[in-house]
Amino acid sequence: RGQGQVLRDYLRQRGLAGAGAGAGGVRRQSGEHGARVPRLHVRRVGRDLQLHLAARVVATLEEAVRRTGLGCPLFVTQNDGTLASAALATEFPIFSFASGPTNSMRGGAFLSGLDDAMVCDIGGTTTDIGCLRNGFPREANNVIRVGGVRTLFRMPDLFSMGLGGGSLVKSNPLAVGPASVGFELGSKALVFGGDTLTATDIAVASGAAEIGDRRRVAHLGKRFVTAARQSIHEQLIRAADRMKPDATPIPLLAVGGGALLAPPTVPGISEVIRVEHSDVANAVGAAIAQISGEVDQVFQDMSREAVLETATEIARQKAVASGADPASLKIVEREDIPLSYLPGQALRARVKVVGAMQQL
Repeated sequence: RGQGQVLRDYLRQRGLAGAGAGAGGVRRQSGEHGARVPRLHVRRVGRDLQLHLAARVVATLEEAVRRTGLGCPLFVTQNDGTLASAALATEFPIFSFASGPTNSMRGGAFLSGLDDAMVCDIGGTTTDIGCLRNGFPREANNVIRVGGVRTLFRMPDLFSMGLGGGSLVKSNPLAVGPASVGFELGSKALVFGGDTLTATDIAVASGAAEIGDRRRVAHLGKRFVTAARQSIHEQLIRAADRMKPDATPIPLLAVGGGALLAPPTVPGISEVIRVEHSDVANAVGAAIAQISGEVDQVFQDMSREAVLETATEIARQKAVASGADPASLKIVEREDIPLSYLPGQALRARVKVVGAMQQL
Protein backbone atom coordinates (compact mmCIF):
# COMPACT_ATOMS: atom_id res chain seq x y z
CA ARG A 1 0.00 0.00 0.00
CA GLY A 2 0.98 3.61 -0.43
CA GLN A 3 2.74 5.41 2.41
CA GLY A 4 -0.12 7.86 2.79
CA GLN A 5 -2.65 5.03 3.09
CA VAL A 6 -0.54 3.36 5.78
CA LEU A 7 -0.46 6.61 7.75
CA ARG A 8 -4.21 7.19 7.38
CA ASP A 9 -4.99 3.62 8.47
CA TYR A 10 -2.77 3.93 11.51
CA LEU A 11 -4.32 7.21 12.62
CA ARG A 12 -7.81 5.78 12.09
CA GLN A 13 -7.02 2.69 14.15
CA ARG A 14 -5.83 4.91 17.01
CA GLY A 15 -8.94 7.08 16.86
CA LEU A 16 -6.88 10.07 15.78
CA ALA A 17 -8.86 10.73 12.62
CA GLY A 18 -12.57 10.85 11.93
CA ALA A 19 -15.54 12.47 10.30
CA GLY A 20 -15.69 16.21 10.54
CA ALA A 21 -11.93 16.52 10.85
CA GLY A 22 -9.71 18.74 8.77
CA ALA A 23 -7.97 17.80 5.55
CA GLY A 24 -6.77 14.22 5.59
CA GLY A 25 -9.05 13.41 8.54
CA VAL A 26 -6.71 14.95 11.14
CA ARG A 27 -8.28 17.42 13.50
CA ARG A 28 -6.56 20.78 13.53
CA GLN A 29 -6.01 23.67 15.87
CA SER A 30 -4.11 26.92 15.65
CA GLY A 31 -0.44 26.75 16.55
CA GLU A 32 1.43 29.13 18.80
CA HIS A 33 2.28 31.35 15.83
CA GLY A 34 -1.28 31.43 14.51
CA ALA A 35 -0.62 28.88 11.75
CA ARG A 36 -3.08 26.11 11.06
CA VAL A 37 -1.19 22.97 12.07
CA PRO A 38 -2.19 19.40 12.95
CA ARG A 39 -3.24 18.87 16.55
CA LEU A 40 -0.82 15.96 16.64
CA HIS A 41 2.55 17.24 17.68
CA VAL A 42 5.42 16.53 15.27
CA ARG A 43 7.06 14.23 17.80
CA ARG A 44 3.81 12.33 18.33
CA VAL A 45 3.39 11.68 14.62
CA GLY A 46 7.04 10.67 14.36
CA ARG A 47 6.65 8.24 17.24
CA ASP A 48 3.49 6.73 15.74
CA LEU A 49 5.21 6.21 12.43
CA GLN A 50 8.18 4.66 14.19
CA LEU A 51 5.96 2.12 15.94
CA HIS A 52 3.85 1.27 12.92
CA LEU A 53 6.38 1.36 10.10
CA ALA A 54 9.94 1.09 11.35
CA ALA A 55 9.40 -1.72 13.84
CA ARG A 56 7.79 -3.86 11.15
CA VAL A 57 9.54 -2.84 7.94
CA VAL A 58 13.12 -2.46 9.15
CA ALA A 59 12.93 -5.60 11.28
CA THR A 60 11.61 -7.55 8.30
CA LEU A 61 14.44 -6.27 6.10
CA GLU A 62 17.04 -7.18 8.71
CA GLU A 63 15.59 -10.68 8.97
CA ALA A 64 15.74 -11.05 5.18
CA VAL A 65 19.41 -10.04 5.21
CA ARG A 66 20.16 -12.57 7.94
CA ARG A 67 18.39 -15.36 6.05
CA THR A 68 20.50 -14.77 2.96
CA GLY A 69 23.63 -15.32 5.03
CA LEU A 70 24.98 -11.81 4.43
CA GLY A 71 27.08 -10.41 7.23
CA CYS A 72 26.98 -6.78 6.08
CA PRO A 73 25.03 -4.03 7.87
CA LEU A 74 21.72 -2.79 6.48
CA PHE A 75 21.32 0.76 5.19
CA VAL A 76 18.06 2.41 4.09
CA THR A 77 17.76 5.18 1.52
CA GLN A 78 16.41 8.53 2.70
CA ASN A 79 14.35 11.12 0.86
CA ASP A 80 17.27 13.53 0.53
CA GLY A 81 19.20 11.09 -1.65
CA THR A 82 21.44 9.74 1.12
CA LEU A 83 21.64 6.63 3.32
CA ALA A 84 20.74 5.92 6.92
CA SER A 85 21.72 2.97 9.07
CA ALA A 86 18.97 0.56 10.09
CA ALA A 87 19.06 1.99 13.60
CA LEU A 88 18.69 5.55 12.36
CA ALA A 89 15.91 4.55 9.95
CA THR A 90 14.08 2.92 12.86
CA GLU A 91 14.40 6.06 14.95
CA PHE A 92 13.42 8.44 12.15
CA PRO A 93 11.36 6.46 9.59
CA ILE A 94 9.72 9.59 8.21
CA PHE A 95 12.98 10.49 6.45
CA SER A 96 12.56 7.48 4.17
CA PHE A 97 9.15 8.62 2.91
CA ALA A 98 9.31 9.41 -0.84
CA SER A 99 12.84 8.01 -1.11
CA GLY A 100 11.93 6.07 -4.27
CA PRO A 101 11.81 9.12 -6.58
CA THR A 102 14.91 10.63 -4.98
CA ASN A 103 16.81 7.40 -5.68
CA SER A 104 15.88 7.80 -9.34
CA MET A 105 16.99 11.44 -9.29
CA ARG A 106 20.37 10.56 -7.83
CA GLY A 107 20.70 7.70 -10.30
CA GLY A 108 19.88 10.04 -13.17
CA ALA A 109 22.55 12.48 -12.01
CA PHE A 110 25.14 9.69 -11.83
CA LEU A 111 24.27 8.16 -15.21
CA SER A 112 24.16 11.52 -17.02
CA GLY A 113 27.06 13.21 -15.25
CA LEU A 114 24.85 16.27 -14.59
CA ASP A 115 24.45 17.79 -11.12
CA ASP A 116 21.91 20.50 -11.97
CA ALA A 117 18.87 19.44 -13.98
CA MET A 118 15.20 18.55 -13.89
CA VAL A 119 14.43 14.84 -13.53
CA CYS A 120 11.30 13.15 -14.86
CA ASP A 121 10.92 9.65 -13.38
CA ILE A 122 8.24 7.84 -15.38
CA GLY A 123 7.18 4.47 -14.03
CA GLY A 124 4.36 2.11 -14.84
CA THR A 125 1.67 4.00 -12.92
CA THR A 126 2.97 7.42 -11.91
CA THR A 127 5.42 10.12 -12.91
CA ASP A 128 7.51 12.07 -10.38
CA ILE A 129 9.23 15.30 -11.40
CA GLY A 130 11.79 17.14 -9.32
CA CYS A 131 14.90 19.27 -9.53
CA LEU A 132 18.54 18.41 -8.86
CA ARG A 133 20.83 20.94 -7.19
CA ASN A 134 24.47 20.00 -6.76
CA GLY A 135 23.54 16.43 -7.57
CA PHE A 136 20.90 16.13 -4.83
CA PRO A 137 17.09 16.52 -4.86
CA ARG A 138 15.80 19.97 -4.01
CA GLU A 139 14.09 20.06 -0.62
CA ALA A 140 10.55 21.37 -0.32
CA ASN A 141 10.30 24.65 1.58
CA ASN A 142 6.61 24.38 2.38
CA VAL A 143 4.24 22.03 4.18
CA ILE A 144 3.99 18.65 2.45
CA ARG A 145 0.94 16.39 2.66
CA VAL A 146 1.36 12.61 2.88
CA GLY A 147 -1.91 10.94 1.94
CA GLY A 148 -3.77 14.14 2.82
CA VAL A 149 -2.05 14.49 6.21
CA ARG A 150 0.01 17.63 6.73
CA THR A 151 3.57 16.96 7.87
CA LEU A 152 6.32 19.23 9.12
CA PHE A 153 9.18 16.95 8.18
CA ARG A 154 11.92 17.20 5.58
CA MET A 155 10.52 16.14 2.23
CA PRO A 156 11.76 16.37 -1.38
CA ASP A 157 10.14 18.95 -3.64
CA LEU A 158 8.30 16.65 -6.07
CA PHE A 159 5.23 16.74 -8.25
CA SER A 160 3.54 13.39 -8.81
CA MET A 161 0.79 12.53 -11.27
CA GLY A 162 -1.01 9.44 -12.48
CA LEU A 163 0.76 8.91 -15.78
CA GLY A 164 3.02 5.99 -16.68
CA GLY A 165 3.68 3.23 -19.13
CA GLY A 166 0.69 1.26 -17.88
CA SER A 167 -1.78 4.18 -17.94
CA LEU A 168 -5.10 3.30 -19.55
CA VAL A 169 -5.99 5.10 -22.77
CA LYS A 170 -9.67 5.92 -23.39
CA SER A 171 -10.97 7.05 -26.76
CA ASN A 172 -14.33 8.72 -26.10
CA PRO A 173 -13.50 11.18 -24.74
CA LEU A 174 -9.74 10.91 -25.14
CA ALA A 175 -8.00 10.40 -21.79
CA VAL A 176 -4.66 8.94 -20.72
CA GLY A 177 -4.48 7.92 -17.03
CA PRO A 178 -4.66 8.12 -14.11
CA ALA A 179 -5.96 4.54 -14.00
CA SER A 180 -3.26 2.00 -14.84
CA VAL A 181 -2.67 -1.72 -15.29
CA GLY A 182 0.38 -1.25 -13.06
CA PHE A 183 2.66 -4.26 -12.70
CA GLU A 184 0.45 -6.23 -15.10
CA LEU A 185 1.66 -4.19 -18.07
CA GLY A 186 3.66 -7.16 -19.38
CA SER A 187 0.52 -9.25 -19.75
CA LYS A 188 -2.31 -6.75 -20.33
CA ALA A 189 -0.85 -4.26 -22.84
CA LEU A 190 -1.75 -4.92 -26.48
CA VAL A 191 1.86 -5.18 -27.62
CA PHE A 192 2.47 -7.92 -25.04
CA GLY A 193 -0.54 -9.99 -26.07
CA GLY A 194 -3.14 -8.45 -23.78
CA ASP A 195 -6.42 -6.73 -24.49
CA THR A 196 -5.94 -3.34 -22.77
CA LEU A 197 -4.85 -0.17 -24.56
CA THR A 198 -2.08 1.53 -22.58
CA ALA A 199 0.29 4.45 -22.97
CA THR A 200 3.03 1.98 -23.91
CA ASP A 201 0.90 0.77 -26.83
CA ILE A 202 0.58 4.38 -28.01
CA ALA A 203 4.35 4.85 -27.84
CA VAL A 204 4.92 1.70 -29.90
CA ALA A 205 2.21 2.60 -32.44
CA SER A 206 3.71 6.05 -32.92
CA GLY A 207 7.18 4.64 -33.54
CA ALA A 208 8.66 6.13 -30.36
CA ALA A 209 9.45 2.70 -28.93
CA GLU A 210 10.41 -0.73 -30.28
CA ILE A 211 9.12 -3.18 -27.70
CA GLY A 212 6.62 -6.00 -27.85
CA ASP A 213 4.75 -6.88 -31.05
CA ARG A 214 4.02 -3.74 -33.06
CA ARG A 215 1.64 -5.63 -35.33
CA ARG A 216 -0.85 -5.83 -32.46
CA VAL A 217 -1.36 -2.04 -32.54
CA ALA A 218 -1.35 -1.65 -36.33
CA HIS A 219 -5.15 -1.27 -36.28
CA LEU A 220 -5.01 1.97 -34.27
CA GLY A 221 -5.84 5.03 -36.38
CA LYS A 222 -2.97 7.44 -37.01
CA ARG A 223 -5.03 10.46 -35.92
CA PHE A 224 -6.00 8.77 -32.64
CA VAL A 225 -2.42 7.71 -31.91
CA THR A 226 -1.16 11.23 -32.59
CA ALA A 227 -3.83 12.78 -30.32
CA ALA A 228 -3.11 10.32 -27.51
CA ARG A 229 0.65 10.90 -27.70
CA GLN A 230 0.06 14.65 -27.72
CA SER A 231 -2.04 14.30 -24.56
CA ILE A 232 0.80 12.42 -22.86
CA HIS A 233 3.33 15.05 -23.88
CA GLU A 234 1.12 17.93 -22.74
CA GLN A 235 0.71 16.42 -19.28
CA LEU A 236 4.47 15.98 -18.90
CA ILE A 237 5.21 19.47 -20.24
CA ARG A 238 2.79 21.09 -17.78
CA ALA A 239 4.32 19.15 -14.89
CA ALA A 240 7.87 20.12 -15.89
CA ASP A 241 6.87 23.78 -16.16
CA ARG A 242 5.29 23.63 -12.72
CA MET A 243 8.49 22.32 -11.10
CA LYS A 244 11.03 24.40 -13.02
CA PRO A 245 12.91 26.61 -10.54
CA ASP A 246 13.24 29.68 -12.80
CA ALA A 247 13.21 30.81 -16.42
CA THR A 248 16.77 29.67 -17.13
CA PRO A 249 16.78 26.74 -19.61
CA ILE A 250 18.13 23.58 -17.96
CA PRO A 251 18.31 19.93 -19.08
CA LEU A 252 15.58 17.43 -18.27
CA LEU A 253 16.61 13.84 -17.55
CA ALA A 254 14.04 11.19 -18.49
CA VAL A 255 14.48 8.09 -16.34
CA GLY A 256 12.40 5.09 -15.33
CA GLY A 257 10.85 2.23 -17.25
CA GLY A 258 8.42 4.63 -18.90
CA ALA A 259 11.04 7.14 -20.06
CA LEU A 260 10.03 6.34 -23.64
CA LEU A 261 6.91 8.47 -23.06
CA ALA A 262 8.94 11.68 -22.56
CA PRO A 263 8.49 14.32 -25.29
CA PRO A 264 11.53 15.06 -27.49
CA THR A 265 11.42 18.76 -26.61
CA VAL A 266 9.95 20.78 -23.76
CA PRO A 267 9.53 24.61 -23.74
CA GLY A 268 12.00 26.18 -21.31
CA ILE A 269 14.13 23.01 -21.23
CA SER A 270 17.51 23.17 -22.96
CA GLU A 271 17.56 19.45 -23.79
CA VAL A 272 15.56 16.32 -23.02
CA ILE A 273 18.06 13.54 -22.24
CA ARG A 274 16.96 9.92 -22.23
CA VAL A 275 19.61 8.61 -19.89
CA GLU A 276 21.32 5.35 -20.82
CA HIS A 277 20.20 2.51 -18.53
CA SER A 278 17.40 4.82 -17.37
CA ASP A 279 15.17 1.87 -16.47
CA VAL A 280 17.48 1.02 -13.55
CA ALA A 281 18.21 4.59 -12.44
CA ASN A 282 16.40 3.93 -9.17
CA ALA A 283 18.66 1.00 -8.29
CA VAL A 284 21.74 2.94 -9.35
CA GLY A 285 20.74 5.86 -7.14
CA ALA A 286 20.42 3.57 -4.12
CA ALA A 287 23.71 1.83 -4.89
CA ILE A 288 25.77 5.03 -5.14
CA ALA A 289 24.03 6.87 -2.27
CA GLN A 290 26.25 8.50 0.31
CA ILE A 291 25.87 9.00 4.04
CA SER A 292 24.94 12.44 5.30
CA GLY A 293 25.10 14.51 8.42
CA GLU A 294 22.74 17.42 8.83
CA VAL A 295 22.20 20.18 11.35
CA ASP A 296 19.43 22.79 11.55
CA GLN A 297 19.98 24.77 14.73
CA VAL A 298 19.66 28.25 16.22
CA PHE A 299 22.85 29.77 17.65
CA GLN A 300 23.14 32.91 19.80
CA ASP A 301 25.87 35.33 20.80
CA MET A 302 28.26 34.07 18.12
CA SER A 303 29.68 35.60 14.97
CA ARG A 304 28.40 34.36 11.60
CA GLU A 305 31.74 32.71 10.84
CA ALA A 306 31.77 30.91 14.19
CA VAL A 307 28.18 29.73 13.73
CA LEU A 308 28.87 28.24 10.31
CA GLU A 309 32.08 26.63 11.49
CA THR A 310 30.36 25.10 14.53
CA ALA A 311 27.35 23.89 12.53
CA THR A 312 29.62 22.34 9.90
CA GLU A 313 31.61 20.48 12.54
CA ILE A 314 28.40 19.14 14.11
CA ALA A 315 27.19 17.95 10.71
CA ARG A 316 30.53 16.28 10.04
CA GLN A 317 30.41 14.47 13.38
CA LYS A 318 26.89 13.22 12.64
CA ALA A 319 27.93 11.92 9.24
CA VAL A 320 30.94 10.07 10.65
CA ALA A 321 28.82 8.62 13.46
CA SER A 322 26.39 7.31 10.82
CA GLY A 323 29.18 5.51 8.97
CA ALA A 324 30.69 8.06 6.55
CA ASP A 325 34.38 8.11 5.73
CA PRO A 326 35.81 11.32 7.30
CA ALA A 327 38.25 11.81 4.40
CA SER A 328 35.44 11.88 1.83
CA LEU A 329 33.14 14.44 3.49
CA LYS A 330 32.03 17.46 1.51
CA ILE A 331 29.53 20.25 2.10
CA VAL A 332 26.51 20.14 -0.22
CA GLU A 333 24.31 22.68 1.51
CA ARG A 334 25.01 25.57 3.87
CA GLU A 335 22.89 28.58 4.72
CA ASP A 336 22.32 30.97 7.60
CA ILE A 337 19.21 33.01 8.45
CA PRO A 338 19.26 35.90 10.96
CA LEU A 339 16.35 35.74 13.45
CA SER A 340 15.71 39.35 14.36
CA TYR A 341 12.79 38.47 16.65
CA LEU A 342 15.09 36.60 19.07
CA PRO A 343 17.67 38.16 21.42
CA GLY A 344 21.40 37.55 21.37
CA GLN A 345 22.05 37.97 17.64
CA ALA A 346 20.24 34.71 16.97
CA LEU A 347 21.22 32.96 13.76
CA ARG A 348 19.67 29.81 12.31
CA ALA A 349 22.20 27.64 10.50
CA ARG A 350 21.45 24.73 8.17
CA VAL A 351 24.39 22.60 7.03
CA LYS A 352 24.48 19.24 5.27
CA VAL A 353 27.60 17.24 4.51
CA VAL A 354 27.84 13.93 2.65
CA GLY A 355 30.53 11.31 2.37
CA ALA A 356 31.19 7.82 1.05
CA MET A 357 30.47 4.83 3.24
CA GLN A 358 33.43 3.60 5.25
CA GLN A 359 34.98 0.32 4.13
CA LEU A 360 33.11 -2.53 5.78
